[in-house]
Amino acid sequence: MSASHLLTPISLHKRPAAVQAHTADAPGPRVYIETFGCQMNEYDTELLRALLKKRGFHFTAIGTEADVVLFNTCAIRENAHNRLYGHLAEFKRAKQERGVVIGVLGCMAQNLKKDLLAERPFIDVLVGPDGYRRLPDLLTDALEFRKRGMAVDLSESETYDDIVPDRTEGINGWIAVMRGCDNFCSFCVVPYTRGRERSRDPKGVLDEARRLADQGVRQITLLGQNVNSYHYDDWDFAKLLVSVADINGIQRVRFTSPHPKDFPPALIEAVAQHPHICRHIHLPLQSGNDRILERMGRCYTQSDYLRLVDAIQQTGPITLTTDVICGFCGETEEEFQDTFHVMQAVEFQSAFVFKYSERKHTIAARKYPDDVPDPVKGERTNRILEWQKQISAKKNRSLYGQSVEVLVEGHSKKSETQLMGHTESNVTVVWDQSDTPCPVGSLVPVIVDEASASTLFGHPVHSGRRFKPVQ
Repeated sequence: MSASHLLTPISLHKRPAAVQAHTADAPGPRVYIETFGCQMNEYDTELLRALLKKRGFHFTAIGTEADVVLFNTCAIRENAHNRLYGHLAEFKRAKQERGVVIGVLGCMAQNLKKDLLAERPFIDVLVGPDGYRRLPDLLTDALEFRKRGMAVDLSESETYDDIVPDRTEGINGWIAVMRGCDNFCSFCVVPYTRGRERSRDPKGVLDEARRLADQGVRQITLLGQNVNSYHYDDWDFAKLLVSVADINGIQRVRFTSPHPKDFPPALIEAVAQHPHICRHIHLPLQSGNDRILERMGRCYTQSDYLRLVDAIQQTGPITLTTDVICGFCGETEEEFQDTFHVMQAVEFQSAFVFKYSERKHTIAARKYPDDVPDPVKGERTNRILEWQKQISAKKNRSLYGQSVEVLVEGHSKKSETQLMGHTESNVTVVWDQSDTPCPVGSLVPVIVDEASASTLFGHPVHSGRRFKPVQ
């Protein structure tokens, strides 16, 4: 069955009661948005909120109160797919009982549109990352006329540069400086879900950063699928990064993710020298074996990667974190050992480690069999995770008794009597509240008392109270 057939309008005798009630008693339909995946998706949700608010939609944090339920999705990992299918099943009954409009947005809508429409016919709206401007009209048609619709065309120019994202309050802000990707790594769907690279006008990026600073944001993360490919007239990413870091009120700037194949010296120098750019680089490895790297289409070798690491470390104390994929197509135990050896040589602060999961429409899915057994993938993943846990714990324990500068973000998740924040290296720090002032958004020195693989525990420099774990 074709996608166009599945988008045939459905006529009902009357509009849903929830929508009728809003027409009479309230200013507009209530929308519930759930976001999966990366910071880019979080940023896109802020764009979506701005577009919908402008058209009279309102928002609720309670899905059972919504007239419209939207899922902004990720297509990178299998787990994100499974979570979406589970949530869709939960809201299927709400659609049957209350006529709730259900929309799937983002990368899965782009990559799996035919499958989603065929397997989940109760979905009303599908919108890819380049079609967000059409969402208000599609939702209006779905609410008023029970008409299905989708916007899944890729764009060569869309950057949403004129949209001011609708943000929740907080000290952290994200700015997408570019969209799409030209790398075509064989395992990745991003070029097919977000299109080719388009860099934003630096004026728009800087205006957005100044607005964030005026709103009280103290840390900005610049986003892109490959940020060091950013290029606009005579602006490269290093120039943009420094310009954002120079804005009054911004205390920290981060970025994610760069690609090891084209990491310019100017970017390393900016990270090492600018006082407001965090001395932390997330540098995806993916594999430490040359044959697997070639199959992945990564455009660097193990020795290239290690030379880059050496160049970074020679500039000063810059923390490195990474991504690793275990069990890529055809990976042998010996080839996996090459990855393990790179992990041992570099000793990253932390690592995101994943089992390879085949994504539809990628080069790998078309070219290579997914032939590493799942138990082997799992065992290799666990081996690296256990190693990384030991290294992270060792690095954190080495800070015992030392002062670390922390950006205060608010109360910890476990207790209202504790505060939390992150170091420049992006390590979580937790401490008991004391008489020492620690306003949200301020940089405070904290003495490390205890440490785990993921968290430092301590007390502010001017407080004599050591950290006491919550019982």
